[in-house]
Amino acid sequence: MIRVLVSSCLLGEAVRYHGGDARCESEILDRWRAEGRLVPICPETAAGLPVPRPPAEIAGGDGSAVLRGQAQVVDLIGADMTAAFRRGAQATLDAAIATGARLAILKDGSPSCATTYIHDGSFRDQRDHGMGVTAAMLAQAGIRLFNEHHVEDAARFLEALEKEGP
Repeated sequence: MIRVLVSSCLLGEAVRYHGGDARCESEILDRWRAEGRLVPICPETAAGLPVPRPPAEIAGGDGSAVLRGQAQVVDLIGADMTAAFRRGAQATLDAAIATGARLAILKDGSPSCATTYIHDGSFRDQRDHGMGVTAAMLAQAGIRLFNEHHVEDAARFLEALEKEGP
């Protein structure tokens, strides 16, 4: 069975910076959960960050730039959170490898999990195109990424993978 990595917050776990979740109501996710296919993880809590915690944004680029050492993850008061976000990304990649996950459904807009947009580091709700730190690391490892708005696309991708066989 091909496993699917999924942001814990999308499954209703209260792991987000503000102490809440970002539950994604989806029959597909419900079915995959019942099948034991899901690998829930929050990169930020996997890195040891508390809940709640100050909001964080990527300053100077996106997650790929963070991985190259060209950008930082900072919190609202300017503290450098880059090392924690890199640890969380590595823990998530390790979980994907250990479970054989070949795709991931991640929370868009997150400095960890964003697949299409991040916030620009100004803490003024300004968006930039780009991936979060974890998403960038997973993509570099060849894991196919989807966000909460594209669960159906993820299901089609998984179906195609299963037809290919091992």
